[in-house]
Amino acid sequence: MLKHAPLLALLAAILFVPILFRPGDRTDARGNAEMVVIVTPHNEAIRYEFSRAFEAWYFAKTGRRVHVDWRTPGGTSEIARYVASEYFASFQEYWTRRLGRKWSKTVEASFDNAKITPAASPAVDSEAQAARRAFLDSNVSSKLDLFFGGGSFDFEQQAKAGRLVDCGYVAAHPELFNDQVIPRVVSGEPYWDPKGRWLGTVISSFGICYNTDVLSRLGVTRPPARWSDLADPVYAHEIALANPTQSGSVNKAFEMVIQQQMQEALNGGSTDAARNPAQDTHALAAGWERAMRLLMKIGANARYFTDASTKIALDVESGEAAAGMTIDFYGRYQSEAVRRPDGSSRLQYVNAAGGTSVGVDPIGLFRGAPHPDLARSFIEFVLSPEGQKLWNWKVGAPGGPHRYALRRLPILPALYTPDFRQFRSDPDVDPYALAKTFTYHGEWTGPLFRPIAFIVRVMCIDSHDELAAAWRELRAAGFPPQAMGTFEDVSAVSYSAASQEIRAALGGDKIQEVKLAKELADRFRNQYNLAAKQARNSH
Repeated sequence: MLKHAPLLALLAAILFVPILFRPGDRTDARGNAEMVVIVTPHNEAIRYEFSRAFEAWYFAKTGRRVHVDWRTPGGTSEIARYVASEYFASFQEYWTRRLGRKWSKTVEASFDNAKITPAASPAVDSEAQAARRAFLDSNVSSKLDLFFGGGSFDFEQQAKAGRLVDCGYVAAHPELFNDQVIPRVVSGEPYWDPKGRWLGTVISSFGICYNTDVLSRLGVTRPPARWSDLADPVYAHEIALANPTQSGSVNKAFEMVIQQQMQEALNGGSTDAARNPAQDTHALAAGWERAMRLLMKIGANARYFTDASTKIALDVESGEAAAGMTIDFYGRYQSEAVRRPDGSSRLQYVNAAGGTSVGVDPIGLFRGAPHPDLARSFIEFVLSPEGQKLWNWKVGAPGGPHRYALRRLPILPALYTPDFRQFRSDPDVDPYALAKTFTYHGEWTGPLFRPIAFIVRVMCIDSHDELAAAWRELRAAGFPPQAMGTFEDVSAVSYSAASQEIRAALGGDKIQEVKLAKELADRFRNQYNLAAKQARNSH
């Protein structure tokens, strides 16, 4: 045994010395700093600048050190699943151990269900109502303090479920949250929750990023400016898209395509202000179907459907794709990253002409936040001029970011005055002016947000090989009418089908959802194969 002692000592050193001398977590390294835990889809640049600035701001204000602990499980869809699972486990323990009650399928399906309303008195609550009441009256925790970033739809869902609670900031600042400063609704998009459960922090729109070098190679002289431009056959295998079931922002962009087609269908009819409601319904349905056909063609031009929305601008910039659909700041940020010394950039971004609303990325306080006071301080910082300047100020400008130009648009209207023009990265962009060019009608497509993602998946992603092959045959044959008629059949995903059968299938029964997904994907595969055959036979 002794002869092996040196070898054993060496082995022990290899195993344990790195553990003994590894740096502690950032909280310990910073001298018992306070900590706030934030889940976010925001990229590293945003996390870096807001960590640095908030820590400095908080120390100057309180004399105490703070550390931001970021959690980044993925896009907003992944975050939603992660948060839901954390609250599920937390409430199950609370219900069974703290309240001493029996867990059941009814309790599981009811405690965070916004459709369940407790009775007037706890004494007459059903089991479902009792579970819902217990959750809303509790302080159960997800071990997270804040949700920061993502679209308003995602925050509304979390608020309705009861996972987000009033942070107190809206009520404490009536001078900010009113029609004269930050309106409740802008271009049809909600900017803050009247109950204070979430509030917008930065403004976003949707559009197209494109690579000028690739456009030249393709012989494109007019860069894409409208959503419909992406359906041009010249972009076959050249469009970068993302999976809308993985990203709320991507699905919002697809919703913008649909909204624009619906509005154009309405505007193409009677201009009489007193329109016939029946005519409106017909026009909306026609606009929806036009949008489905447009999305089908854009999908046919797709090089891929990535799971990461951030990859679109990166691949377009590198020349892997000619253009892509993206949220504005991904396009602007990546354009900034490859800007040449003369100020030019091969990556350009443009808001989709007449096809984008101007919405917000909010922030919200979680129920049972472990560090609620510090979380409220972070919200205060983000909405302060110091925090707001980080979004669009140039690197090195007074109060601006230190390392990254974030190229995003602050929500505070005061920062768009001429006094600040010299400091802004995008001095010619005013989202409040842009908002006047488009109005989002949530009642048209808002309830169909999940069905939209589902439809794009079965129509364009699950059946993409057949879709692209049919598109190739159609192009080669000069788009013969009979084959195009077969190809463009969207009756299975009509406005009524999306509003009824498809929406119902996505109501929580996973078996029904999987069954419908297979049925529709198979239908589209067969449809595309038939269209390809008809195109070949038309020669």
